[in-house]
Amino acid sequence: MTGKNATPVTVIGLGSMGRALAEAFTKAGHPTTVWNRTAAKAAPLIAMGAEHAEAIEDAVAASPLVITCLTTFDDTRLALRPAVASLRGQALVTLNSGSPADARETAAWAIGHGARFLAGAVKNVPSAVGAPNTLLYYSGDKTVFEEFETTLKVLGGDTVHLGDESDLAALYEMAVGAMLLPALVGFFQGAATVQARGLEAASMVRFAGKWLDMIKSLLPIYAKEIDSGDYTDAASSVNLFLAGAAHDADLAKETNVDTTWLAPLHDLVRRAADAGHGDHSISALTEVLRKPTPQP
Repeated sequence: MTGKNATPVTVIGLGSMGRALAEAFTKAGHPTTVWNRTAAKAAPLIAMGAEHAEAIEDAVAASPLVITCLTTFDDTRLALRPAVASLRGQALVTLNSGSPADARETAAWAIGHGARFLAGAVKNVPSAVGAPNTLLYYSGDKTVFEEFETTLKVLGGDTVHLGDESDLAALYEMAVGAMLLPALVGFFQGAATVQARGLEAASMVRFAGKWLDMIKSLLPIYAKEIDSGDYTDAASSVNLFLAGAAHDADLAKETNVDTTWLAPLHDLVRRAADAGHGDHSISALTEVLRKPTPQP
């Protein structure tokens, strides 16, 4: 849908991701209104054809679809507070980080002011916005998703509605996002390790990519084990990982690389072994991660 038939869109928040969102809508021919607390950030988008609203009230009123891209849900509510009267009847889509509880609170706040609410997450970097395989998922009012699905797909071809519960996107955002920092720190440790031998970090990129491909291939297997609760068919056991933990101390001594960030992970593996999971699949760590439900 382009040109005169294209849905008008407002984008609030013009950090690197917000700019990418507004640019994608503008390039796709959607009348795009932008607002940012620092107005100068709108200049490149204005040059592309976007409209800049001086007041956030005007930005919210300008389009039936209002997308916020601020850091947190608190930031979103704070920015929109002067414009609550303009929210009534508008479709509000939040694309920010935060907990499921934050999402529920923001949904109640938005709905209380008459908005139709959808929470979402962009599961890629700003430069990937608009690509056919870029994933975005949403949760909340399904009628909003269905009405604006074609417009939302401008941001990424892999666009999914998770369910009517307003907090599902935040739940999956945190569940999936939990993998990022451990994976990156593992790569950074590897980079420091090869550099200790006078080698370039770039020399391990190909091999690290293959390793991540292997990990990806294991995820459906581990998910099946976790969902069934059957960890007995162990291709990689807890004990195998426990034995490997001992090598990290030798590596740290030889390369002078700090591996202490691994200590809580090693402790988790030991606790799994102590709980009787030594010969079970490493996915049994999920059982150790679960805290007992408090008894009434």
